[in-house]
Amino acid sequence: MKPRVLAIVGPTAVGKSELTLHLAARLDGEIISADSMQVYRGMDIGTAKPSTALRSLCPHHLIDVVEPGATFSAADYQLLARAAVRDILGRGKLPIFSGGTGLYLRAAIDDYNFTATESNELVRNKLQQELREAGLAALYTRLWHVDAKVAMRLDPNDQRRILRALEVFETTGRPLSAWESEKDIRSSIYDAVLIGLIRPRDELYARIDERVEQMIASGLLEETRRLYEGGLSFVAGQALGYKELQAYLEGQSTLEEAKERLKRQTRRFAKRQLTWFRADPRIQWVEAGDLRQAEGTILEILAKEWGMHYN
Repeated sequence: MKPRVLAIVGPTAVGKSELTLHLAARLDGEIISADSMQVYRGMDIGTAKPSTALRSLCPHHLIDVVEPGATFSAADYQLLARAAVRDILGRGKLPIFSGGTGLYLRAAIDDYNFTATESNELVRNKLQQELREAGLAALYTRLWHVDAKVAMRLDPNDQRRILRALEVFETTGRPLSAWESEKDIRSSIYDAVLIGLIRPRDELYARIDERVEQMIASGLLEETRRLYEGGLSFVAGQALGYKELQAYLEGQSTLEEAKERLKRQTRRFAKRQLTWFRADPRIQWVEAGDLRQAEGTILEILAKEWGMHYN
């Protein structure tokens, strides 16, 4: 019998953290962050990490794992997440994933093998040279020709992932999307129930705008300045919020322009997250508008899936 795990996923600002905390209390669970940026220490405001007070209410795992100058990959996450699951299960608790990084979640819960698409230094160096000579837009256009499925879900400015997708194609002769499709989503190593949270688009966008304003008021500018002065890895430097505000700190935009760009980029990011999660038919979607109602709906789903009832 496979161990049981629960996952609460969805776009940024939909309300995952608060609901997951309530569920952990009801289900005697512990939370595993499935967020590619919350692993970095010091990146607190911009990644909307749960506060220290909230984390004191329930154990949280895979937050503040590495320094922001270090590299960290989905393969690294896979190892740590599965170790966290074993640890939580060993204490008789329910592991509850919560986050919006779909690749990290799949790496953790599915039979996802990274070996077939390992890095190829020669190809990577060639692509870096092409990037310098032709520019990122040209490489993104090429990606559309060889792997439209992946190109469609990537931001045209996402240099790291565009280069990675081209590297996989040129190394293996097959698009990254083909490798991903081979990793059968039904081959989870756990008895996993996946819940997706959703809100009406206008409501979600309003929450995103409000979150950006709250982050600025809470000190995101100071956090951004400190992080860039201390040094960020390439991956950490791609985090939403920091790169937009860095432009302001360097005098390349006004604060209002930086905030509007951050709001716009976050809305686009939320759309890409939804595109990823909607491609997984295992996910059962729940309206997140009313916390108590959403919690009740999820408990009903668990009763049906696992034959367990919760008061």
